[in-house]
Parts: sequence; structure tokens; C-alpha cells
Amino acid sequence: MQTFYFTDPGKVREHNEDSVIILNNNNNEFVLAIADGMGGHNCGEIASKITINTVSKEFNKLETMGTKEEAIDWLRRIVQEINNEIFEYEENNIESKGMGTTLVIAIKTNDYILYGNIGDSSGFVLKNNELHKITKDHTLVNLLVSTGELTEEEAKYHPRKNVLMRALGANNPIDIDIFDVDTSVKGLFLCSDGLTNMLTYEQIEKVLNSKLPIEEAVLKLINKANMRGGHDNISIAYLKRESGE
Repeated sequence: MQTFYFTDPGKVREHNEDSVIILNNNNNEFVLAIADGMGGHNCGEIASKITINTVSKEFNKLETMGTKEEAIDWLRRIVQEINNEIFEYEENNIESKGMGTTLVIAIKTNDYILYGNIGDSSGFVLKNNELHKITKDHTLVNLLVSTGELTEEEAKYHPRKNVLMRALGANNPIDIDIFDVDTSVKGLFLCSDGLTNMLTYEQIEKVLNSKLPIEEAVLKLINKANMRGGHDNISIAYLKRESGE
């Protein structure tokens, strides 16, 4: 397996409120995660760091992810733990009131692949050289699309397209959507909306299918997003199977 992750502040924001990690253990199990924080006074950065630090801490406690059912239970448990930590931080730091974060996470073992998300950071897979979005955004416009009040095209340019309906630190109790993914995929690709708001899925797919080394492909995508304005922080976590795996 080849893995690489990177986060960039973009061209407009003064601070980077994204956090990203790729973890693996001796059993060839991987966890990829991105958190896109929100809130004034740099509190979004705190919320995203709480999230990624907790994911890392809890993964490092495990010898193995275990069965698929155990991994799903682990995901649900750590999400509630993260949510509790964010609310506790808010109670002790009044200036942080209203902070929160998205989370997109993927677990890959030899037996299964799971994706989970809260908010509008995205999880994709690359299969047969085609990019497929797995996660579903918890946004107002996505809700309106699902009820037929907006078309997909109208949603792209809606003035409130970034209004979240679910986020860590905003909902209590919190629930994470979990997706069971085909294990034959070629790549796992996670990103914050700083990438998908600047590039089409087709543009992302083209770079991932290029012959570039994994690090160069990720950095090229971030550079392309910045060249188109870089309106937000941009984060990517990418796992790619090597030939023959």
C-alpha cells in the first residue's frame, strides 16, 4: 500500500482549521481521517485537532480492528467520545461556543473497508479508474435535493450550500453514517470541501489516474484547487494499492 496525506490553508483563510491523519498497524490495517473545523477565534482548529487526536489515540490502543461489527462499534463509540470532548471544551472555554467539525473516516483491513462521515467532508473510492463518492453530505442543500426541492445543478450554486445539518460539537447525541465498501477498490480517497468546491470529480479522477507518484498527485490536486481560488483549507488523505496487491 502507498499512502500520503497533506493539508494546506488555501489562498483566502488566515488559519488552517483542517486536521488529517493516516494510521496503520502491524496487521496491515489502516485508518484515514479528515476533520474540517468551524468556529471563530481559531476554535475550529481546536475541534478538528480534538477529533483527529482522539481517532489516533483510540486506534493506537488496539492490536487489531477486529471484525467488521467490532469496527462499526468502535467508530460509533469514538464519535460520541469526540463529541463529548468538544462540548466539554466549550463549557470550559466560553469563547469557543459554537465550534464544531466535520469528520470523514475510512477503515481498511484485509477483510473489509468501512467509511463513515459527519458533515460535508467527502469519502471516495477509485475502482476501474473511476472515482465514486461513497459518503453523503449532511448539508441543507443535500436535504433539499433528496426531497426534490432542488436539482443537483441548482445545489451546486446555492448560496447556502455549505450550511451543515450535522457536525461534531453541534448535535448531541451524534450519529455517524457508516458505509460498507467493496474491498476490490484500487484506492481510498478522502478530502475536505476545500477541494471539492474548487475541482470537479472528473478533474480529481484524471489526476488520480495519472502516472504521477502518490505524493505528487496529492500535491497537484491541492495546487489546482489553489489556482482556482483556494477559497478554503484543503486536505487530502489517499491510500493506493500497488500493482499486484
